Amino acid sequence: MRATCWHGKNDIRVDNVPDPKILNPGDAIVKITSTAICGSDLHLYDGFIPTMEKGDILGHEFMGEIVEAGSGVKKLKVGDRVVVPFPIACGHCFACEDKMYSVCENSNPNAWMAEKMWGHSPAGIFGYSHLTGGYAGGQAEYARVPYADVGPIKIPDGLADEQVLFLSDILPTGYMAAENCDIKPGHVVAVWGCGPVGQFAIQSAYLLGAERVIAIDRFPERLRMAREQSKAETLDYEEVDVLDALKTMTGGRGPNACIDAVGLEAHGLGAVGVYDKVKAAMMMETDRPIALREALMACRNGGVVSVPGVYGGFIDKFPIGSVMNRSLTIKTGQTHVQRYMRPLLERIQRGEIDPGAVITHRMSLDDAPHGYEIFKKKQNDCIKVVLRP
Repeated sequence: MRATCWHGKNDIRVDNVPDPKILNPGDAIVKITSTAICGSDLHLYDGFIPTMEKGDILGHEFMGEIVEAGSGVKKLKVGDRVVVPFPIACGHCFACEDKMYSVCENSNPNAWMAEKMWGHSPAGIFGYSHLTGGYAGGQAEYARVPYADVGPIKIPDGLADEQVLFLSDILPTGYMAAENCDIKPGHVVAVWGCGPVGQFAIQSAYLLGAERVIAIDRFPERLRMAREQSKAETLDYEEVDVLDALKTMTGGRGPNACIDAVGLEAHGLGAVGVYDKVKAAMMMETDRPIALREALMACRNGGVVSVPGVYGGFIDKFPIGSVMNRSLTIKTGQTHVQRYMRPLLERIQRGEIDPGAVITHRMSLDDAPHGYEIFKKKQNDCIKVVLRP
């Protein structure tokens, strides 16, 4: 089959690789009909996530048709059309029983690697390094899906791929980010980053009762989408002092909640931006926490800072004094996607949210290297790329 493979930093190729096979009774094989490039895939592309190996198949946002099922699969059958969540979860460990699927205790066969890096291991993840299991991803023609009765959700007839594909990751991620903000009527929420997760965080904040959402970015096409599609007020951080602007817009108090939808490759201005780039280049920190620092400093006293943006290692100049002295709460985590898939599917069916509206580019699987390049470089107003095998 054809698959998008990692060959090194900024080196993505579409290769011929062996077809996946059933390895365990709970496995299913999915023939992929749509898959996508996620912002967190760029962290792999840019070489920030360790333990990648040449030939690793990328991709954790995908859906398709069941073409083979193991003897232990009871809830799905050949021919079912499914969306597959990016975290791989067993469904019966302590974490899964608590619906914390992204920290499943059984799905990462390389848990020892993660324990050395993070203390404890999260769940396995499709196409996201050997640190999270080394599972082949879904930017391919076929994928093996472990624990098939726990992860994939069956899609009813009448819904196009583009309406439901993002149930695999970015729609639940944006929703969980907003849910973590403990939003109440009248609240003001600020969102750093107007990429796809940021757009869904904005829309989800409104669904959960926010009165105002203020979105921060520097790319005109993303700010325009935030205003026109997601209905946010917007700030270009290259044109204004964000902290001052947020104070002015909120009567001096700051937002009730702040969402960092940027993560480890945040872009900074002036001395702070240079500082983080130099530190990261010298491996004196692995992640650039520019947006996170700003979100913490901007949030009003007693507020919540929600972090869906991906961080992989270690950061510098974390303002812990601000967190402690101002009674801030930080909520974060890889998304427990399985928890949100059905409720969000119902919202899609009711017309409350249109996930496909964030798609700007559609390509064949063989064009994946070009898709990665324009997504990384923000060329041609690229916000979200969907690939079709």
